[in-house]
Amino acid sequence: MAHSDRPSSSQPLESPDLSVSLGRLRLPNPIMVASGTFGYGREMVGFVALERLGGIVPKTITLLPRQGNAPWRTVETASGLLNSIGLDNDGVEAFLKNQLPWLRQCRAPVIVSIAGASQPDFVQIADQLEGVPGIVALELNISCPNVSHGVDLGTDPEMCRSVVAGVRGVTKLPVLAKLTPNVTDIVAIAKGARDGGADGLTLINTCQGIAIDWRRRRPMLGNVIGGLSGPAIKPIALRCVYQVRQAIDIPIIGVGGILSIDDCMEFFVAGACAVQIGTANFADPVVSMNLLDALPKAFAEIGASCMADVVGTLLTPVRAASQPAGNPPHAS
Repeated sequence: MAHSDRPSSSQPLESPDLSVSLGRLRLPNPIMVASGTFGYGREMVGFVALERLGGIVPKTITLLPRQGNAPWRTVETASGLLNSIGLDNDGVEAFLKNQLPWLRQCRAPVIVSIAGASQPDFVQIADQLEGVPGIVALELNISCPNVSHGVDLGTDPEMCRSVVAGVRGVTKLPVLAKLTPNVTDIVAIAKGARDGGADGLTLINTCQGIAIDWRRRRPMLGNVIGGLSGPAIKPIALRCVYQVRQAIDIPIIGVGGILSIDDCMEFFVAGACAVQIGTANFADPVVSMNLLDALPKAFAEIGASCMADVVGTLLTPVRAASQPAGNPPHAS
């Protein structure tokens, strides 16, 4: 009887190296939690071992406190969630005083999400956060569809470049630009972020949508239009990750509809170096832990020992024709 070189199910699997490099940003593993879906982490104590996470992205903060949009703010849809929260938050000063000290104790990398109505807003917030202990990077939310002018800065390549460059000029922290899919050419926007000095990109934010109560002839969201997230947008997110990965060399964090280990691996193969779990946290608070536990087996299944063996290895028809059978390409 022939013996297989592959480990049997009864043999222990060698642990892969799950560490991630996103430019200057180093993370212990690729499983993160997305802004706006995890609060500040306090609600998840008892469900999630926060110190195991590759990174925590807390709720987006703005320069001044915001009350957010009128209710309803969330509506469940087929295979997704439509939200119009409106960046409800207590502002940067309250975050520094009340939330960041607690987040530092979580022992997971903290990436602070910031938003503004203008380029100077982003720059001022970044300046206030510069040198503050406990922050490993900034994520620029230039793609929120639920506030006035929320996506304006992320739908024009030059405006995107200007925001990133302005922030880059006042901080030594790694800078990630979170981009919107609500554009005709996301590659052009991604190039703007890269040219502005972004260390990486987060792809994608929500897709614009609307829900209607036809009997009352009224929109279900108080803001009428909201952002669609969840499994419904995963194919769009994968497409964006793939297109940007093919066009420019910049680290990508994939986000959009990730529920299972298969979803994670699809994003990695498409070109994402890490992923953020968003809407799934509402349905299953321990989903991030389950995904972390499942990663070694998924890597073993394709003979991968590190992230570079997986990231960006999608075999499209042209690429597959030039690749010897049985030898998946390594990420560049």
